[in-house]
Amino acid sequence: MSTTQSHETSKVNINSAFFWPVQLAADLAEQGLELAARNVKFLDEEARLHGGLKPRLATAHSVRLALRTLNLCDYSAPGAPGLPTLVDAPYAGHTSMIADYHEGQSLMQTLRAGGVANLHLTDWHSATPDMKDLEVDQYLAELLACIDDLGGRVHLVGLCQGGWMAAMLAARFPHKVASLVLAGSPIDTHAGRGPLVKMVKESPMLFYEDLVAAGNGLMLGKFMLAGWKNMHPEQHYVQEHIDLYEHIDDPAWLSKTEAFERWYENPLDLPGRWYLQVIDRLFKRNLLSRGEYVALGRRLDLKAITCPLFLLAGERDDITSSEQVFAAEHLFGTPKSRIEKRMVPGGHVGLFMGARTLKQVWPVIAAWIIAQQA
Repeated sequence: MSTTQSHETSKVNINSAFFWPVQLAADLAEQGLELAARNVKFLDEEARLHGGLKPRLATAHSVRLALRTLNLCDYSAPGAPGLPTLVDAPYAGHTSMIADYHEGQSLMQTLRAGGVANLHLTDWHSATPDMKDLEVDQYLAELLACIDDLGGRVHLVGLCQGGWMAAMLAARFPHKVASLVLAGSPIDTHAGRGPLVKMVKESPMLFYEDLVAAGNGLMLGKFMLAGWKNMHPEQHYVQEHIDLYEHIDDPAWLSKTEAFERWYENPLDLPGRWYLQVIDRLFKRNLLSRGEYVALGRRLDLKAITCPLFLLAGERDDITSSEQVFAAEHLFGTPKSRIEKRMVPGGHVGLFMGARTLKQVWPVIAAWIIAQQA
């Protein structure tokens, strides 16, 4: 394929993501399905939910550090004893609200209620144009700065993308991580048969480079949002409207829906250089699991990670398959006797925000973290 043809293919792929809702609506019309709003109240509520709501963390906290790439948020109880626990939220398009979603349905609240009193969260910033050339090393360095500000040694909890970043830091500075929790975190990105594995392997780098170029050097959140929605188009373009119509008079349901919309509909922009490094080095070439990833000047050896390890995966996770998470059991140097594993029902987002997992699994993880204090 010529360069010109490759560019044209990339542009078609990008555009198809944005025209998909229009095509779906046309298909439904041809089938005689009518999903238009039935009353003005429905239209007003839909506009409110999608009308520029911005993400916000649910629980009161203070900002301990304000760095270029993130705020270090302090959720600790006054005078909290013990080694700090740092939750590293994803920086893969969506905000840290994934860890602090809603009053009564929050991972941070669950950990605090489980006795993890010295508790902190990374709240990553959306990239601005002057950040377009930041690299993975910049983000690792600022995560390291957070750990050092907390005393130089922490219990580290990595969620999704925050998990591979946590694993990188643990491999680079093993003495700084007392224990490691990885939830929905891709460690071996070529393991399993999830849809993203095939897509990333087969799509040319030029496709991702074109996306970054279209964002003037940034990977725009709206591009990623279109891609995520098109993994399950019937849910995002049809079912969400039916659900809203059916629950229009339920304030509790609407409150949680609004919180979800704040998080889901407002993805972060990412530095283009960071994004392309992640696609190429982590997902296409799988350098981390192969022991060939270089971070902060040194090759990362996952066998250097020997701390206690807790692995959490979802049975129906189509973002990070369980095989990608549980690969850490064999790639890390942690003895098997110090590894805990849990497979839970549901998909990716439910690992961090699902009411059932927050009620049944994260209290177990909290107790496990506390047990590592001894």
